[in-house]
Amino acid sequence: MDNRISKIKTPEECEIFAKNALERNNPELAKEAKLRAIELRALKHNAKSAAEKEALQAVYAYEEVLQATKGKKIRATRTWQMIERHGIIEAVERAVNRSTETQGYTLLVEMGLEDFAFEAVILRYPEIFSTEAVNKARIRLETWKAIKNIFK
Repeated sequence: MDNRISKIKTPEECEIFAKNALERNNPELAKEAKLRAIELRALKHNAKSAAEKEALQAVYAYEEVLQATKGKKIRATRTWQMIERHGIIEAVERAVNRSTETQGYTLLVEMGLEDFAFEAVILRYPEIFSTEAVNKARIRLETWKAIKNIFK
């Protein structure tokens, strides 16, 4: 990460930096600033573990993707409601155990941010999640990797 970005203290400052980087035709620097904003937003929740922190980052990454595709800030309302009711780890488990992949997963993969998908979080911390969730996560990620390789 660029040293200037690592010193940024708020998500709002990251947004300004990213906008300026894009205006100066530096999309990589803008992406780093967006990733830093995601990290800072997740830190506000005082996660109890690395898995919780990464799951929260996944939600904020999804909101960034929604903003990029819709052109305005959109909150992942249903996801946040599920987190409020069940906690972040249980919310991730429930989202991945659905019979079909979530819209968030699809959008993140399409934007090249699959490391922020709930499925990726589950595979990094399989000991925390059910065998069913781990298996579904593995199958989805392997399927997307195969599809991505076909179209390279």
